[in-house]
Amino acid sequence: MIDTTPYLSLVIPAYNEENRISKTLEIAYSYLSAKPFSWEILVVLDGVSDGTLEKVEAFAAGRQHIRWIDRKENRGKGYTVREGMLAAKGKLRLFADADNSTDISHFDQMKPLFENGYDVVICSRDSKDAKGARQAVPQPRMKRLLGDAGNLFIQIVAVPGIWDTQCGFKAFTAEAAKRVFAVSLIDRWGFDIEALALARRFGYKTGIIPAYWIDDADTHVSMWNYLGTFGETVKIRWYLLSGRYRETAAR
Repeated sequence: MIDTTPYLSLVIPAYNEENRISKTLEIAYSYLSAKPFSWEILVVLDGVSDGTLEKVEAFAAGRQHIRWIDRKENRGKGYTVREGMLAAKGKLRLFADADNSTDISHFDQMKPLFENGYDVVICSRDSKDAKGARQAVPQPRMKRLLGDAGNLFIQIVAVPGIWDTQCGFKAFTAEAAKRVFAVSLIDRWGFDIEALALARRFGYKTGIIPAYWIDDADTHVSMWNYLGTFGETVKIRWYLLSGRYRETAAR
């Protein structure tokens, strides 16, 4: 019997991305089409209120290996990534932001780590995680200091040893994705922290590659979202200590 399981699933969460999604899909499709392995692109729409769906449909017309989930209710990025990672079919499952701030070509650095036994591989924009990590336009010094302070809190509470938990470019083996996202509970911006904390809890080997990150001025992330992540980090710690994830897995 021929194995039709794609090697890689690219999951793209999208909320009101009509101005950016076509370009991101074009870049991803061109990159993947040149690869010798099988693949799929899965766009998960998070209750959009603009023309994102129409852009995805137009791009997919006449092309193979592209599908989408059109959920009408806005539930948050965490919920959307979780939905996509569980609906994906690939042996490896990568989620990436709709603005392509971390280019799909970073997967070239991830693939060898998976071939050497890693279960989870993430991108980091911080050189303390991976030598060579950098940003196209460095953030102002004060913003960097605030970011480092916030990350120290995240390290102390939930994910020690990782300086950039929030880069939106992370890949999991199918087994790791199913186990981690099947029990995840955070629906919004703290989901990255939760996924990494659960990967460690379950003993999955995690690798880090350097990101070359190009910030997009039209990002949906606000300062309030960033502050809300701290509250979600405390929730994650409580869920880990209280056995909430075991209870969720049993349901």
